[in-house]
Amino acid sequence: MAYLDNIAVFVRVVELGNLSAAGRDMRISPAVASNRIKELEKHLGVRLFNRTTRQLMPTEHGTVFYAGAKQILEAITEAEAAVSALSGQPRGTIRVTAPLGLGRRLIASGIPEFRDRYPDIEVRLRLSDHHVDIMKEGIDVAFRLGVLEDSSLTMRSIMECERVLVAAPAYLQARGEPVEPRDLLAKKHDCLMLRYPGIREHFWALKTPAGLVKVEVSGPFDSDDGDVLTGWALSGRGIINKPRFEVEPFIRDRRLKVIMPDAPPTPVQLAAVYPHRKLQDPKVRLLLDFMAERCQRLIRDVLAGKW
Repeated sequence: MAYLDNIAVFVRVVELGNLSAAGRDMRISPAVASNRIKELEKHLGVRLFNRTTRQLMPTEHGTVFYAGAKQILEAITEAEAAVSALSGQPRGTIRVTAPLGLGRRLIASGIPEFRDRYPDIEVRLRLSDHHVDIMKEGIDVAFRLGVLEDSSLTMRSIMECERVLVAAPAYLQARGEPVEPRDLLAKKHDCLMLRYPGIREHFWALKTPAGLVKVEVSGPFDSDDGDVLTGWALSGRGIINKPRFEVEPFIRDRRLKVIMPDAPPTPVQLAAVYPHRKLQDPKVRLLLDFMAERCQRLIRDVLAGKW
């Protein structure tokens, strides 16, 4: 069992790039993680990593061993999942990621209830508005909200989410209220953008009576955290393009106003993506079913003013 633990630590170090991150993920100290790598290197008689001040890079031997080690761990996971399916008692760990806002509002708050139902399943949640490579980082399920690109991953659609352009009344009073898409550029409106490396959407796609219009908006502020943009909009700093359920409470209490309702942004898809083989894992199916139903219910409650 100790040897398998050493292999598991090695795989996570390769996937996450350093001992500290791997240790946090596996709930062991960096010193313990380091000792397990040393034990594995001693057993194999080769060096598995080239060490730099910031990152561990696998050697040629490490790269070769990683491919086989990954297959071993996946085979064990699949075998355990098969036993769980037969016994009717799913157990184990699920690594989940989600965007910050969505994760805080809908995913994180549901994990304790999910654990109450299934006490043998442990959920490790990572929230980030950055794009997470779930294959590279060993993530089991990623909840995503946006314009989803084609990929080799399996996608389970949860619901389509309406988006709106909103701004604070103070901003509109000072700068004027745009009534059509070209006003955003002609009147040099401050548009608050979500930006981070790898983001796909660098414009606002608006549905007008004449068809789809793509507007290359700009502004003095951008952030990789969607909630930061909402905060700036609330303080009168500009216009944001957000899923309606995220800003509905502020619209209802008139702290934000919907603008250009006849030219709304295109909707975004709320979905879960995961490697195809994960669908065979009972605990993953349970989490997907639980979170899909919960997200749909809570979003409808928000839009209906019940939450």
